[in-house]
Amino acid sequence: MRQSKFTETKIVAMLKEADAGRPVYEIWRSYGISSATYYKWKAKYGGLEASDIKRLKELEHENSRLKRMYADLSLENAALKDVIAKKNSKAC
Repeated sequence: MRQSKFTETKIVAMLKEADAGRPVYEIWRSYGISSATYYKWKAKYGGLEASDIKRLKELEHENSRLKRMYADLSLENAALKDVIAKKNSKAC
């Protein structure tokens, strides 16, 4: 995945500039971003503070860890069910 040249704190600072009354087209031009990028960031980071961003990153990391854990356990469960099914078919 491509790394952004802007940090989350810089993105929040840009959004706060717009909230303070600076026209958004000036923000786009001065930072060299597209309108789509601005509105994507606004949807994701709008209303957040710097401390909230740290917590968001922690939650995203924990969520990805839990998803991997679930995938591993579901594969293990399917394998065990296959073993049990084969044992039952041989016993009959």
